[in-house]
Amino acid sequence: MPGIALVRKPGPRIAEGIVTHIEREPVDHRRALAQHDAYVEALADAGWRPVHVPPADDLPDAPFVEDAVVVSGRLAVLTRPGAPERRPEVDSVAAAVHDLGLTVVRIAEPGTLEGGDVLQTGDTLYAGRSVRSNDQGIAQLAALLPEREVVPVTMRGVLHLKSGVTALPDGTLIGDPRHVDLPGLLVPEEEPGAHVVPLGDDRVLLAASAPRTAAMLEQRGLAVTTVDISEYEKLEGCVTCLSVLIPD
Repeated sequence: MPGIALVRKPGPRIAEGIVTHIEREPVDHRRALAQHDAYVEALADAGWRPVHVPPADDLPDAPFVEDAVVVSGRLAVLTRPGAPERRPEVDSVAAAVHDLGLTVVRIAEPGTLEGGDVLQTGDTLYAGRSVRSNDQGIAQLAALLPEREVVPVTMRGVLHLKSGVTALPDGTLIGDPRHVDLPGLLVPEEEPGAHVVPLGDDRVLLAASAPRTAAMLEQRGLAVTTVDISEYEKLEGCVTCLSVLIPD
């Protein structure tokens, strides 16, 4: 499964990133850089080859590269973020996925879509209706991916769908039922535990802030790697936000 991990280092204005559902806290740029390096190292240790999108020092939210593109097979769907100040992030990501040889298409106005609202597992793609992703954007995504079953999901109290639910390697959904109504949810500890990145086979990546969930997943037979992303959590970020994994 491993392939390419698309990532982007945080710029010096990261502390100015958008916050919606939490109180703003100071963000330490140097610590965010060190945490990002450790995050990328964890992906590399799992067999993923890091590809760095060029820095965007004037765009505070640029390290949350997941929001700029949705990749399905060899198709890269460039998003149209619902936050207008994030739309300039997309062009540099477009150049990066084009250089990787992917076919590139775009979500068009009036659609809005951010990759954090798109959860892929098997042949199913869950798409969150949020302040950042609207029904027109989700409909365009479904039209661009006719081979996938696209399931719209209504959310509560979180920024993106993957802030509330992700999927384990076997397809089991793990999330907080306060935020999403999906059947069969494996319920972790509060929000940090809902954020899981499958790394291939039985390996998953999890934030260090969710130790009880890490223990639960290990009891299920998964190999858990944890990373400290506390500076990004101050900006409603999670382990899914900081990369786009493109399997070989």
